[in-house]
Amino acid sequence: MRPEVRAEFAEVRARLDGDPAFLSRLERFFTELRDPLVALYGSDPRFGAQFAGLLQAMARSAGERDPDLRRLDHEREITPDWLLREQTVGYVAYADRFAGTLRGVRERLPYLRELGVSYLHLMPLLAARPEPNDGGYAVADYGAVEPALGTMDDLRALARDLHGQGISLCVDVVLNHTAREHAWARAALGGDERRLAYYRTFPDRTEPDEYERTLPEVFPDIAPGSFTWVRELGRWVWATFNDYQWDLDYSNPEVFTAMARVVLDLANVGVDVLRLDAVPFLWKRKGTDCQNQPEVHELLQALRSVARIAAPAVGFKAEAIVSPAQLVTYLGAGRHEGKECDLAYNNVLMALLWSSLASGRAPLMTHVLGSMPQVPPGAGWVTYVRCHDDIGWAITEEDTAAVGEDAHLHRLFLSDFYAGDFPGSFARGARFEQDASSGEARTSGTAASLAGIEAALDAGDEVALQLGIRRVLLLHAVAFAHGGVPLIYMGDEIGLRNDRAWTDHPHHRADNRWMHRPSMDWRAAERRHLPGTVEAALWEGLRRLVAARRATRATHAQGAGQPLWTGNDRVYGLLRTFAGERLLVLANLTADDQRVHKSIVDEFGLLLDRPAAARPDGRDLRLDGEHLIFAPYQFAWFAA
Repeated sequence: MRPEVRAEFAEVRARLDGDPAFLSRLERFFTELRDPLVALYGSDPRFGAQFAGLLQAMARSAGERDPDLRRLDHEREITPDWLLREQTVGYVAYADRFAGTLRGVRERLPYLRELGVSYLHLMPLLAARPEPNDGGYAVADYGAVEPALGTMDDLRALARDLHGQGISLCVDVVLNHTAREHAWARAALGGDERRLAYYRTFPDRTEPDEYERTLPEVFPDIAPGSFTWVRELGRWVWATFNDYQWDLDYSNPEVFTAMARVVLDLANVGVDVLRLDAVPFLWKRKGTDCQNQPEVHELLQALRSVARIAAPAVGFKAEAIVSPAQLVTYLGAGRHEGKECDLAYNNVLMALLWSSLASGRAPLMTHVLGSMPQVPPGAGWVTYVRCHDDIGWAITEEDTAAVGEDAHLHRLFLSDFYAGDFPGSFARGARFEQDASSGEARTSGTAASLAGIEAALDAGDEVALQLGIRRVLLLHAVAFAHGGVPLIYMGDEIGLRNDRAWTDHPHHRADNRWMHRPSMDWRAAERRHLPGTVEAALWEGLRRLVAARRATRATHAQGAGQPLWTGNDRVYGLLRTFAGERLLVLANLTADDQRVHKSIVDEFGLLLDRPAAARPDGRDLRLDGEHLIFAPYQFAWFAA
């Protein structure tokens, strides 16, 4: 600690009550908390009182932690990679669509344990405004659970049960905005100037017009513009996503303190990982797209320090759908290294997986993933085949040019292919937010529907059905091996198809992403043990992948990954290394047999153990002279 800060820390410590562990952590991370806040708010007259109040809240929160959570604090302090290990496999679900209520989720824990899950992400469950509420991301009360799901006591009981089963709990906390029904916004509407200062508001269009010269629209079709006129206030309110979601003003230190208290409260309920929603948008600056501003990283470092001091068992996951160079900064880069989030979504991998599946070619994925920045120490990716959102085809001109393709034509091909409009397409998806001028669009659809299972079942085509199953497993095989924390989206393990009744709900009709958010079909889940069914094939295939991942240290999130040219553009190759161990993954991206020379295995000093390498896929790996023969969509894991 710098000498000029040590005296300040001594004064702070003298005013605080706390156990020795808390005070030791406060001393260790004091400057990591103080410095970014001083950089952001040091000249603000409100800062001194806010910082003092924040420290008192942290001390109080640490003192109120349950003894079991304190034990987790200690365990994870001495095991800092607890979230990054190869044993971690995640599952993502909406609580209501999975099991009705939080109590229902508790009753379904044996299902998750059977699958091999060690991390459960429940989609937005805090009390939201009445629909429309952006799928729960318009939070009206951070201190309450959505009433239809249960109570905070139910959430606390669920966390306790999960911990007893060795499963960590991830919950969303929306940092960028609140619902206009939140108590802060209601107070502002009632004339409270202090609460009005929690939000970005403007008396006329002068500043909004200046900002919108460089602001992209998030939902140009369903929620155009970034500002909304609020008659009761007589002001324009910044609303990046929807007119009922009001952006918070983080230039106000009181907003940071308030959100830090939210984090502390959720930590004390027993939440293990907080998914920080919409973090790139937290700071606004004219002349920019108001995303990824430097101040965002100061805010994240400070918020991470709050948790490290008061609740060190809690990890952070950044929801930042940005370019690879920007994405890695949310894991902590430069002077923020090791001081921001533990995890960030690798949306690039998701898009490239589906791109390679449609084209049946590996060069673009090999090139792009080969140029991805390495994750900083102590952090890792979240890897996934799909999520609750659409698939955005963020494929750049530079990347496609490097492999002899045109970015616009490739993006157009993908949106057409996965809408089922390209000749030979096996997909049954839909375009989302199509651009009228370019024809490009993002894509909605479940994994089973996009990969051909739905079309095959409708046609009664058994051969096509088996290919669809193999595509789903192939995608997960790469995501599981890529390093990081792999996630299984609810229903993909049993092949749930698009919800054909998604338009029946009046508040969902304008947003076709609801087609890939079907409710869990528990009758279908019962067929997971019935040989010859889609459900059994996918369930057992994913269980094989879970077992393979847990037995392979090279899949640890801190390992190094290098995509490889395999000598066959139809076969993707990936080499993973960690702690002296290696894993070579080879994956056939097509519905035809493909050949790869076996020297690629010898080159890395790996044994050509075909039975072991084929085990995750479940099919024998053939050898024809000097060549390995990969069946349609077959993959292999060669491990030392």
